[in-house]
Amino acid sequence: MSSKIKFGVIVFPGSNCDHDTYYVLKKVFAQDVKFIWHKESSVGDVDVVILPGGFSYGDYLRPGAIARFSPVMNDVKRFAKRGGKVMGICNGFQVLVEAGLLPGALLRNASLRFVCKFVYVRVENNNTLFTSLCENGEVLKLPIAHGDGNYYVDDETLKKLIDNGQVVFRYCDKNGNVIDEANPNGSVYNIAGIINEEGNVLGMMPHPERCSEPVLGCTDGAKIFNSLIYSLSLAEEFLSK
Repeated sequence: MSSKIKFGVIVFPGSNCDHDTYYVLKKVFAQDVKFIWHKESSVGDVDVVILPGGFSYGDYLRPGAIARFSPVMNDVKRFAKRGGKVMGICNGFQVLVEAGLLPGALLRNASLRFVCKFVYVRVENNNTLFTSLCENGEVLKLPIAHGDGNYYVDDETLKKLIDNGQVVFRYCDKNGNVIDEANPNGSVYNIAGIINEEGNVLGMMPHPERCSEPVLGCTDGAKIFNSLIYSLSLAEEFLSK
């Protein structure tokens, strides 16, 4: 498992976590990583596409609503539909939902206020590329920073997400109890992150790139990146035999 995973970080006008994500992947996890400008027509030769946090197009209309029409998104959709791995963090999650790569909608926080703090999330499904090194029920401490993180789906879609194991992270207290008081934005079912049916597209509101090295005081986010790197390295090793 010595070969590096190739990451591409999409940069939209207004992205502000693109350099954070690039730095973590390059310097902390020693992977190959490049920026992909939103006007590019192709993501190129990458294994993983990451849509970072920020305020693409200033969140005009609503978060992600304009970014979904960026030229590169056509290829992101193609990439995802062919099994390419895609991860949307915060605004990136919003873009994925707007683009139809994940179900639901992200509404204004129930408090109608921007929320910036550490929260706890419980791993609901460790049988994914993004959580393979986690335990089911494990509690991770991760930061959030958003004004529109209130995840919503109708009852039928929610049941489908739950039945399919597509709910990956739920807001909880430090002891793993999923309670209303631990929900920072009003998300239905305390949802903090979901995956698509095929298991190759993840969207999450918390920022793992902001807590992946000791100097930041928390390294729980590293488990998500390390899970992805480990899973893809195993797959590559298997295919090479």
